[in-house]
Amino acid sequence: PAMFLLCCISLQALLVSGASLGDQVRQTPLNIVENRGEAARISCSHSIQNYNVILWYKRLEDKQLQLLGYRFLGESFLEPGVDVKMEGSADRDQTCTLMIKELNESSSGVYFCAASYHSAAQPRLISTKTSPSAEPSNL
Repeated sequence: PAMFLLCCISLQALLVSGASLGDQVRQTPLNIVENRGEAARISCSHSIQNYNVILWYKRLEDKQLQLLGYRFLGESFLEPGVDVKMEGSADRDQTCTLMIKELNESSSGVYFCAASYHSAAQPRLISTKTSPSAEPSNL
């Protein structure tokens, strides 16, 4: 059976006063080797007070990062066409688990998590899409 290697690296979404908070974002396990069709779980946790978002990325072959989705206020927001699941609470227990449901060739890669702060009171306020009639908002 084919084996797949997932490499997991955490990164910090924000720099404060020139100092990285990357040592406060942890991702486990560092490497996963599983068979095709099996599931894989990668956990991310942080110890940054008031940070309430955990984002997940996958590095593509061209070295760009693909946003898989994020967890905010206990709810997951996945990008279209992404076959993953997220659990946990980025704001309460400061953890999030990324689950790749069924591994295949395209699952192999390097996965990253990041912690961030968002001030919106409602998850629907976080959006990367706008309509032509949308007014700019201060989030």
